[in-house]
Amino acid sequence: MTNHVIDDLQARGLIAHSTDLDALRAEMDAGPITYYVGFDPTAPSLHVGNLLQILTARRLQLAGHRPLLLVGGSTGLIGDPKQSGERVMNSKETVAEWVDRIRAQVSRFVEFGGDNGATVVNNLDWTQPMSVVDFLRDIGKHFPVNRMLARDVVASRLESGISYTEFSYILLQSMDYLELHRRHGVVLQTGGSDQWGNLTGGVELIRRADGDKVHALATPLITKADGTKFGKTESGTIWLDPELMSPYAFYQSWIQAEDSKVGEYLKQFTFLPVEEVDALMAEHEQRPGARAAQRRLAAELTTLVHGESETQAAELASGALFGRGELRDLPESTLAAALREAGAVDVSPDTTLVDALIASGLAESKSAARRAVADGGAYVNNERADDPDQTFSGDQLLHGGWVVLRKGKRSVSGVRVV
Repeated sequence: MTNHVIDDLQARGLIAHSTDLDALRAEMDAGPITYYVGFDPTAPSLHVGNLLQILTARRLQLAGHRPLLLVGGSTGLIGDPKQSGERVMNSKETVAEWVDRIRAQVSRFVEFGGDNGATVVNNLDWTQPMSVVDFLRDIGKHFPVNRMLARDVVASRLESGISYTEFSYILLQSMDYLELHRRHGVVLQTGGSDQWGNLTGGVELIRRADGDKVHALATPLITKADGTKFGKTESGTIWLDPELMSPYAFYQSWIQAEDSKVGEYLKQFTFLPVEEVDALMAEHEQRPGARAAQRRLAAELTTLVHGESETQAAELASGALFGRGELRDLPESTLAAALREAGAVDVSPDTTLVDALIASGLAESKSAARRAVADGGAYVNNERADDPDQTFSGDQLLHGGWVVLRKGKRSVSGVRVV
């Protein structure tokens, strides 16, 4: 007998908060439920934090329950309050474009056929026709201001200032839950733990307005070992859109997962059985230098988001850049993405190896660059270099312009000769 989906979520560390797990379990046991998760189009792409929510929705669908994926055409015009200050409002045209992009992204991760096929909804459909008077009478009436003021994010902003627009965001998201409960029979909303106040606001609104009991479940905030939010790199957010972050860079972001966190990520972001993850981590503890857990994590997630061919290209690039594969076999798009991620820069045809090492960040000075060459620690396209004043031309230019530079075993970058 397979584990109950709630047991699986708990085993994967995916439940940070819940309203009443026993009651939710009983409702699921009585038959398939309908649930929803929402995404606000405040950027042109979803990111790795959103991915956790999409995959949680997928787990519930695989257990037989029916997902609704909400793309917030109206809430995206407002923006959930942030601790750091007021959001910049995007134009209606921009938000509408982002709605279409995000609808396409979330649609790739769930199934639309069968008895529990997914539905994508847009909250602009029910907020746009609603008058201000109806909104205040039917929704605002159920929200005591003292409770709204007590919310952490609101309380932290009272001194610096918070607009009525952001202050009222909870009313809009709570109304979404009420509308979906009435229209589609939704009885569960999922989201991140930073959304817990909004999730419970919807539960309370449904209780006050319709007298019904519904549920909320929040996943934990995914962090690095030092407690900072996972999903941010030196170059920015880990996006799901390949136009904003190349599949190679996406792959590398998972390869670099810390040893103390990789097991957690494997359970939360992949569909590998928990027992298989535990076995993989036992192997990892014996030979951490092999980074088998990180490689499996990167392969699983890159395949899920970008497809198997992009994963294979990223794996080939990772090996080839460090001398474990043939650089000329890499497609130019993959090689370019890998080198740009590693800090490659454009240089002129008369640039010497010494200057290229400095420009690409592999050496701090001309003397350091010359010393690396003299010591046999500088490589051009994985071949040891012996002339610090050489320039790059002819067969050395991969795909007509790229050169891979390496210092020692681990430091890789490159240049594009233009």
